[in-house]
Amino acid sequence: MENDVTFDKIAVLIDADNARLKALKSILDEISKYGRIIVKKAYGDWKNPSLKRWEAELKQLAIKPEHQFAYTKRKNITDIALVIDAMDLLYRNNHDAFVVVSSDVDYTPLAIRLRETGAYIFGVGEEKTPIAFRNSCDSFIFTEHIIAETEVIEEDVRKDGTEEETDTDEICSGACETEEIHRLLKTASETYQDDDGWVNAAIAGDYVKRARPDFELRAHGFSKLSEFLNSYHDLYETKRHSNEKGTLFSYKLK
Repeated sequence: MENDVTFDKIAVLIDADNARLKALKSILDEISKYGRIIVKKAYGDWKNPSLKRWEAELKQLAIKPEHQFAYTKRKNITDIALVIDAMDLLYRNNHDAFVVVSSDVDYTPLAIRLRETGAYIFGVGEEKTPIAFRNSCDSFIFTEHIIAETEVIEEDVRKDGTEEETDTDEICSGACETEEIHRLLKTASETYQDDDGWVNAAIAGDYVKRARPDFELRAHGFSKLSEFLNSYHDLYETKRHSNEKGTLFSYKLK
């Protein structure tokens, strides 16, 4: 199934007080299906012990932390800072899509206001998110579904046995990266395949690069994605074919 909408400038704004740390990576992979993420920010009081595990994940995923002091007890000002930033981004940088990662119904007015300007709004939160916020977005994505889908894909990749186990961290690092690419290629297949299950490798490659900018085929001994796909005959069926745009290379999951 191919996405109905794509965007050139996506801003992802994360309310750390109302988001699941475990889901961050999967959320960014999911949103990358829809286009290029150019802003990634997370808001919270980073001195709060409950957020101490966020630092490593924010660094790894290149998410900019926005610190907000808790001026009074039992008062969450994170949402105010996120709203101010969202409006600044809207009027200064002309973003065409916004992603608000939170299960907090207080973001309903923000989503409504952003939609009134013509921007596309994604909400990302748990199933407990109140219906008002969910309905104020153009599309609402449940974190439970994202995590479940990611875990299923990762389990399928492990069952395929594409990499042998190893005791050395250096080799495991490369094996784990290859496993991650197989996972993303499977996600691309489920997202962009045609009615016969074929996926344009160029479209899949663009998605992989958006989701993992540091992925380099040459580090794995390949100059093209087609070579990578052809080297895993047990996982992919491949073909070259022509249409009005020229010669295309496509793959299908086995």
